[in-house]
Amino acid sequence: MKFTDTSEAGLESIIVRSLIEGAGYQSGNPSDYDRSHAVDLVKLTSFIQVTQPEIESHLYLEEDCPKRTQFLHRLQGEIAKRGIIDVLRKGIKHGPDAITLFYGTPTANNEKARELFAQNIFSVTRQLRYSGSETQLALDMGIFINGLPIATFELKNKLTKQTVEDAVQQYKNDRDPKELLFQFGRCVVHFAVDDHEVRMCTHLKGKSSWFLPFNKGFNDGAGNPPNPAGLATDYLWKEILTKDRITDILENYAQIVEEKDEKTGRKKAKQIFPRYHQLAVVRKLLSDAERFGAGKRYLIQHSAGSGKSNSIAWLAHQLVGLEYAKKTVFDSIIVVTDRRVLDKQIRDTIKSFAQVGNVVGHAERSGDLRRFINQGKQIIITTVQKFPFILAEIGDDHRKNRFAIIIDEAHSSQGGRTATKMNMALSAKNQIITAASSEMLLAAENEVAYMVHQDEEESTEDKINRLMESHKMLTNASSFAFTATPKNKTLEIFGEPDPQPDGRVRHYPFHSYTMKQAIQEGFILDVLKHYTPVESFYVPSGGGGRKPEPELDQLSNIIKTFNDLFGNINWKDADDIGKVITEKIPDKVAADPAYQNAMKNSDKQNARIEHDNALGRVMVELIADHTELFKQFSDNPSFKKWLGDMIFGVTYSQNETEHVN
Repeated sequence: MKFTDTSEAGLESIIVRSLIEGAGYQSGNPSDYDRSHAVDLVKLTSFIQVTQPEIESHLYLEEDCPKRTQFLHRLQGEIAKRGIIDVLRKGIKHGPDAITLFYGTPTANNEKARELFAQNIFSVTRQLRYSGSETQLALDMGIFINGLPIATFELKNKLTKQTVEDAVQQYKNDRDPKELLFQFGRCVVHFAVDDHEVRMCTHLKGKSSWFLPFNKGFNDGAGNPPNPAGLATDYLWKEILTKDRITDILENYAQIVEEKDEKTGRKKAKQIFPRYHQLAVVRKLLSDAERFGAGKRYLIQHSAGSGKSNSIAWLAHQLVGLEYAKKTVFDSIIVVTDRRVLDKQIRDTIKSFAQVGNVVGHAERSGDLRRFINQGKQIIITTVQKFPFILAEIGDDHRKNRFAIIIDEAHSSQGGRTATKMNMALSAKNQIITAASSEMLLAAENEVAYMVHQDEEESTEDKINRLMESHKMLTNASSFAFTATPKNKTLEIFGEPDPQPDGRVRHYPFHSYTMKQAIQEGFILDVLKHYTPVESFYVPSGGGGRKPEPELDQLSNIIKTFNDLFGNINWKDADDIGKVITEKIPDKVAADPAYQNAMKNSDKQNARIEHDNALGRVMVELIADHTELFKQFSDNPSFKKWLGDMIFGVTYSQNETEHVN
């Protein structure tokens, strides 16, 4: 049914009717909400009575008595200590009783589990009076599972000239974070919604609250596509808030993790809820792997600011136990990163999402990789230096096992290729396959590690591509390559084929979150002004988060400065100019042999001279495709100086970093 009333009350009615009639929710009564304990007492009582009647008889939930108060205090204390997500997953203990508060997704062919899941009470309450004060302030809407609050909503509409931004400001200015419902961990997420956009926040902190976009994206940018069948934001209640989907998020995505402040050493809890594109890419990959089994290659083009580390962690954990034709699809998940510092970051992220101990192993040497595979370790994390050994182990000694290889290529080093050294490394890899002793294995491993280190000019993306090309398609392994800006070769190896009428075959990513969308959503341009990005999500600046990713930090500065200084220029190739300046030109300049030689064997002054010469040659190469850019470089002294200083700063500092590492 299509609804056209998009006033605030009308939007509220649309959502509530859709959830009740389309998703099987129950209607909640605002008067049933216990403001002292932040629960819908009627729904909580009903759930426990039906599913655990022997326990309910101990709790006296229908009587206003000390025993009920003791239970509610216990429940409130556990939520305050552990968060609502963990309480729903694991329940609570109260006296002699272990109380289940939510039944999760039933496994296939488990009729009893299916019956229990059906007993869950999903409810939606309009005009939720949350405040314990006499004002009895009300939210537009709240969602509950078995009486426990999951999400709150502030709704706005264009008819009254209010937008999602007004909803955000209402949360920041009018919703006191000291109120029980708004305290950290009490709800999973808070949504600000209008008929065009959705934003979300997991931790209300007054004016410091930070709302992330929860939009599909449109034309490779921000926002949502027009919806001819309804509202542009109806995916929120029709797709995300269905019983199955919200259960999936609670079980596999939403999480409270501990973050350590590098400066103070203090640990701080962070609550995470996935952004729309993160849910979309993980679900799409899981669905395809479940359908086709092992043996495919996938390319995920996700820009800086996409929250890639969380996406990788969620994918890795859910590939474990994935079934195809009633058999486990993958025996082990191997996550490959390109630098040791990122190896640690993504290892910490993946471990923080693990709900079961001893799932994750860190393979520092090839022997660790073999040992973990033999032990049946489900998730193994390693660096690109071990990639030759991964292919050797999978294709030779463990061909009967099935593997998922998740490759994080987003932090590639300088461009260029050194074929001779890499061929030598591959020769050493072949030596490993036939090695008869652990001593030979260790010697060969050290040889490859040394030659890969010496081959720093070759980007991680090139290394991965070369190694993948050197092996025929492994039928017992699927590869999931995450990269921000794939090269043509990467598209050919990992991308989806798209045959053209003229006989050519184009390739495209399996899923994309573009730089354009990241910029329009503020994840790159305003990153230093507003928040500090962590591998997979961000927190407000000054909030004690980790240091930002160097590449994201640097990229943000470059684009912001470029727009401040030269945004008034009518660039004919405006859509592509950011990528050319921040990626294509630095890669080409860094690959120049004379400049490379000067960086390694001379001082900074001589390196700058060779850099400027290389930049001039690169700009000449770009005349055909980027005439306006070349014209500005030739005729605009301030632009030429800025571009030269920026490219030199990026490439020379990269060289210094590589040599320090």
